[in-house]
Amino acid sequence: MQESSTAVTGWRRDLVLFLDRQIYRLARHWLAVFNVLTGLYVLLPVLAPVLMAAGAPQVGRLIYFAYRPACHQLPERTFFLFGPQPSYSLDELWATGAVDPAAGLLARQRFLGMAQIGWKMAICQRDIAMYGSLFVGGLVFGLLRKRLQPLSLLGYALCLVPMFIDGSTQLVGLHESTPLLRVLTGTIVGLGTVWVLYPRLDSAFAEVREQANQRVHLE
Repeated sequence: MQESSTAVTGWRRDLVLFLDRQIYRLARHWLAVFNVLTGLYVLLPVLAPVLMAAGAPQVGRLIYFAYRPACHQLPERTFFLFGPQPSYSLDELWATGAVDPAAGLLARQRFLGMAQIGWKMAICQRDIAMYGSLFVGGLVFGLLRKRLQPLSLLGYALCLVPMFIDGSTQLVGLHESTPLLRVLTGTIVGLGTVWVLYPRLDSAFAEVREQANQRVHLE
């Protein structure tokens, strides 16, 4: 018994070709899409204190609110803009009177800053370093993508170790991390993520691009 096949024609064929073309474009320009998204993700938290200082607190507060599920936003672990110094310890915040010594985590999270000390970014120091280096690493990968071999999973695990040690020892109270340590450990993870992931994504999207291109050119 012979099996019959029905060719896709009409609007269905047009829809399939349209979708294949969009898949092809995404597979071809995936790095630009990723860089734009990561760039926006790291830019908005920096824009939040700019808006607060510029007299647009309603928009600034929306950014803080949007990023709250993604970051603790504790002021003692977050960079400040438009103040006398870029960061403050908890003791310094208490000394300025900006934060009540009796304030709990939730109250400190909701403290955005003030004109006297500046306004905090919408994500912490470690996150700003991690996502910022992810963005910069994506730009650099665009220049090295044909020559860069992917980092091994073991190598990536080693990139996570400094952040794990710094964060976990701080969490249990063995030591208080510093802005420098947070930036260094976050940067290592961000660049390591690009190194381990982007070459593999590039290879995967190249295969998708080839398959989509073949389908689009089928008659």
